[in-house]
Amino acid sequence: MTLSVLVVDDQIVVRAGFAAVIDAEPDMTVVGEAGDGAAAVSLAEQLAPDVIVMDIRMPGLDGIAATRILTGRENPPRVLVLTTFDLDAHIFDALRAGASGFLLKDVQAAELLQGIRVVAAGESVLAPSATRRLIGHYAAAPPAGPTPGQDTGVLDRLTGRERFVLTLVASGLNNAEIAAELDITVGTVKSHVNGLLRKLELRDRVQATILAYDLGLAHANPPGAHT
Repeated sequence: MTLSVLVVDDQIVVRAGFAAVIDAEPDMTVVGEAGDGAAAVSLAEQLAPDVIVMDIRMPGLDGIAATRILTGRENPPRVLVLTTFDLDAHIFDALRAGASGFLLKDVQAAELLQGIRVVAAGESVLAPSATRRLIGHYAAAPPAGPTPGQDTGVLDRLTGRERFVLTLVASGLNNAEIAAELDITVGTVKSHVNGLLRKLELRDRVQATILAYDLGLAHANPPGAHT
């Protein structure tokens, strides 16, 4: 199956460069390009791309607002956000708006292509060089606490081990690192992650991380793991 991709960036040269790299792949095709969020929303409605590679900072309707509109639709595309700065305060807002992850604009071509494939498959991708600094940036702030109307008892659906895994996911660890931390197999970690996502009715690890921050769980010391 060929993945259809929409590339959105206000810089023509950057946009053309990304489009050329993506279009060269046998399993991908660039169905359109847009220079701002409003054009991205309009083109996405017409073209129904599988994945949108989205810049954050653009004139008019920015990437965050565009992402929120796009992911709020029925059968939404997956959005992979690109940013110049790995501590861009807008990244977290983009993830909260529904983006499936983010990469830095200086990413290697192979990483960009892999990121597109990963989000198209329903997973999330976060730039390794930026994830921990981003999380640390927000972890340093006082916990915001639950948002109005949020079910604070959702974590009761999890086993103790799943809750512990959630805190590790929210701290930026990948499956292999979590496996090493808990001395279990990567397959077991995947099972725990899939279980907690299913029970909490979350789409991916990005949403799990956001929920952990919203509930203050990511700011606290992880609870002891048990089953």
